[in-house]
Parts: sequence; C-alpha cells; structure tokens
Amino acid sequence: MSIIMLGSAAAFALLWAMAFPVSGEPVSYEAAVAADRAEVTTASTTEGSDSGDAEAALTADQMAHMQGDARWSASARLYHAGGGGATGNDSLGCRPIAMRTVAVDPRYIPRRTRLFIRETVGMRLADGTIHDGYWYASDIGGGIKGQKVDLYTGHGRGSMRQAQRLNMRTLTIADAGRFDGCPPSWDSTPSQSTQMASASDTSSVGVAD
Repeated sequence: MSIIMLGSAAAFALLWAMAFPVSGEPVSYEAAVAADRAEVTTASTTEGSDSGDAEAALTADQMAHMQGDARWSASARLYHAGGGGATGNDSLGCRPIAMRTVAVDPRYIPRRTRLFIRETVGMRLADGTIHDGYWYASDIGGGIKGQKVDLYTGHGRGSMRQAQRLNMRTLTIADAGRFDGCPPSWDSTPSQSTQMASASDTSSVGVAD
C-alpha cells in the first residue's frame, strides 16, 4: 500500500516511524524539525486563541514593550520534544520550557536574551493560563538562519495546537534584558535574576555568546 493511499494521519505516522525507528536514542534538533516538515501544517484552531482581555492586565513593563519599538522581527516555526525518542537539553545545557524556550540564530538574536513577543500576549495555553509575552532565547538549530525563530511548545505534536496560529507568522520581538544560568520555570512575576537591564546589551546584537 502506498503512502498516498493512506489517510494523512496514518501517512505521517508511517513517515515518522521510518525516520525515527524506536531505539531509545535521542533524535537531533535538525532531524526532529525535518520530520515535522513532512506533515502539512494543521488547520487553524481555536486553541491558543487570544483571551480578549489580556491588555487590561498588562504591567507597566509589558505595556512599554507593547508600545515601544521592536528590536527584531522574525518568521516563526514550532518544534516539540517526543516522537521517535527526541529528548535532550537546549544549547545552554538546560531543560527547555514549554511555551518559553526559543531557538534562534545567535548572530541575529543573541542567546541569553529575554524576549518579549507581542503576538503571544494573551494567548490561552493548554492549561488555561494566559501567556504574558516573555520567552527565553536559549536554543539554536542548524536550520535557523537569520530572521527565523523556532518556538518550543512542549512534549508531543499535540502541544503545538496551542500555538498553531503563530506558525509561519512574522513576530514582533522586543529585547527584555538578559538572563543568567538556566531559565527558571516561569510564574506570574518573572524572577528578578532574569531581569538585567537591556541597555548595556545594545552593543551585543549580532554576536553569539
């Protein structure tokens, strides 16, 4: 039976199994992204839609990032852990955080930059919480060149549904400072240790750390 005769879901499952035989071995970032490209982008979904009242609850810092000049713009793709054994840490040796970790080209957006992505403010996440717009540039990938970013959505392809509306979209990204060590698990008030003034970092644009 040819792949053409299978349903789209079955066809992708077969492609995934061929690409990643069950061996328990980690799958590289590039291999996982390449396998993702084998499936046609899923249809738009109401999951991950804006909450509608997000701006009413923005802090002064968030409002400043929303209204100020963007530092970067970049076309977004989504990536996830799971499937054929894809595991591992990000490029800083840290565990990636769902809906917070971003893979970047460090020549364009330096790693360890705390990012504010306007288009994600108010996005309703799978657990019902609302995204505040903050992300971490803590991963890289060979397929990410120039004005492109990959957003880490979590474990399994199902995790991408909450952010599907961002796929292939050009995002508006503000520089929200720098962070040291591994990104902390996020809460409603980001750790002060992650909030270093970005003014001192303006000369580091285009330089990988």
